[in-house]
Amino acid sequence: MGEVSVDDILITPLNRISVKGGDILHGMKESDTGFAGFGEAYFSFIEMGAIKAWKKHLKMTLNLVVPVGRVGFNFLDKGSQLRSEIIGPGRFVRLTVPPGIWFGFKGLSEDQNVVMNLANLEHDDCEVVRQNAGYFNCDWEILK
Repeated sequence: MGEVSVDDILITPLNRISVKGGDILHGMKESDTGFAGFGEAYFSFIEMGAIKAWKKHLKMTLNLVVPVGRVGFNFLDKGSQLRSEIIGPGRFVRLTVPPGIWFGFKGLSEDQNVVMNLANLEHDDCEVVRQNAGYFNCDWEILK
């Protein structure tokens, strides 16, 4: 595997189907670009203004969806190139993040903010590297 870059992060528009009684939000299908297998799905709740950072997966491919609230993501690659994305129901997309990218996220909505990750691997503490939110010189205020 060669060097990964924040440019390798895929953005996939997702379908929202309006139905009586409540909408259906698509997340991912096996036939979708970015699908690299299934290991686990999990949800992270994040309060408004809270920052969860930094993590880098060594093997796991992330598929991040925000079905509730608004969440801002910052991504950094080995070359310290920064990429920011804000997603939620108003911009309903899936971010596919390859292994080797540092990332963190910030809750932007006053109500609940929920991040769903459809990962290709089950969680394994041995394949993730962590740093505190201040480790990289990154302006979290750009995420509004």
